[in-house]
Amino acid sequence: MAATKRKRRGGLAVQAKKPKRNEKDAAPPAKRHTTAEEVEEEERDRIPGPVCKGKWKNKERILIFSSRGINFRTRHLMQDLRMLMPHSKADTKMDRKDKLFVINEVCEMKNCNKCIYFEAKKKQDLYMWLSNSPHGPSAKFLVQNIHTLAELKMTGNCLKGSRPLLSFDPAFDELPHYALLKELLIQIFSTPRYHPKSQPFVDHVFTFTILDNRIWFRNFQIIEEDAALVEIGPRFVLNLIKIFQGSFGGPTLYENPHYQSPNMHRRVIRSITAAKYREKQQVKDVQKLRKKETKTLLPHDPTADVFVTPAEEKPIEIQWVKPEPKVDLKARKKRIYKRQRKMKQRMDSGKKNKSMET
Repeated sequence: MAATKRKRRGGLAVQAKKPKRNEKDAAPPAKRHTTAEEVEEEERDRIPGPVCKGKWKNKERILIFSSRGINFRTRHLMQDLRMLMPHSKADTKMDRKDKLFVINEVCEMKNCNKCIYFEAKKKQDLYMWLSNSPHGPSAKFLVQNIHTLAELKMTGNCLKGSRPLLSFDPAFDELPHYALLKELLIQIFSTPRYHPKSQPFVDHVFTFTILDNRIWFRNFQIIEEDAALVEIGPRFVLNLIKIFQGSFGGPTLYENPHYQSPNMHRRVIRSITAAKYREKQQVKDVQKLRKKETKTLLPHDPTADVFVTPAEEKPIEIQWVKPEPKVDLKARKKRIYKRQRKMKQRMDSGKKNKSMET
């Protein structure tokens, strides 16, 4: 008996359709005779997987967040760093009234052992804290000359989540405080190997250069053909202020003697402009005093007129006849134009009268 379908509203049973068989199913299964040579060719042509299965041992996690009151450029810089560092975590903005020791608790809650904290002051000055939470050390920097990825629009590019090379200036090994900062920067900016969010490729390099007692950060792409470097961005300059023994505080290990605060820098600029204005005012006062002084009359020097040649005296001519009046050409043209217009009007009126009579 063939299977039958039953209608819902009581009717004749309709015979169900048989499922169609594919041509592949209908055809008899062909026997594949695989030889050892074909297997070798397949293995030779097969591309191995790019990911090397390894164990994730370095459990560094970086917390990147900021205080309230930052501008758009700082926010874009923070987003760029999060994108370049796959082992980073984000958090909400911290209130400016809270003390910095609270950040250690936030790091503990987020399961992070390193922190990059952007602190904004007066809506124009930006400070960056690099800290090893919760035991320290930590360093405070003034961030200058910020240029983000969206602002630069460089030709370089790199894979998102790829691991970077870290290039340091040889000056980092000369002084002890720079050696400490080098170790701190290595632990923060290096992506751990076999991190779940990272890619197993090395296609860009972070460079840290010391110039003018500041640390200059750049990000370059490594081109595969000739290993040339093309800048990607972002770029910024770190001016070291202090290095602390603890995390966000504690005894001071190093203080930068070349550091000048932004308030002091603005004060110097204002004093220079004020000195220029004051100098101009003094020059004006001296000129006024010179004008008020009585002029000293020097005696006449008889030898001053030795080489002066007297000019020829011209005879004075007295005009006895009244000069002819000047012809006003514009008025003359107007009179001629009026006269011609009246003549034309008379001619037109005469023609009209003749036509009426006829």
